Amino acid sequence: MKILIKEILNNKFEVIVKNKINTKHTVIVSEEYYLSLTSKKISKKKLIEYSFKFLLNREANTSILSFFELNVITSYFPDFESEIKKLL
Repeated sequence: MKILIKEILNNKFEVIVKNKINTKHTVIVSEEYYLSLTSKKISKKKLIEYSFKFLLNREANTSILSFFELNVITSYFPDFESEIKKLL
C-alpha cells in the first residue's frame, strides 16, 4: 500500500491511497488543530501521512471518508490525538 499526499492549498491536501482499490481523499487541516497536535514539530504533510497510517491500521482505505477535516478522526477514534502525539 502506498500513500501519496499533495498539498492543494496551505490547509487542503489531496491524498491518494494506492491499494487493490485506489482511493482519493481531500483533507482539511486547520492551522489551530495542526498546532495543537504537533507544536510544529512536523509538517502538515507528515501529520496527514501519520494520520492515514493510523486510519489504515484500523480500517480499509475504501472506508475512509473522501472529504473530511482532520479533527473529525477523533469522533470515530477517540485515541487518535494521543496516538499522534506519541509519534512526536
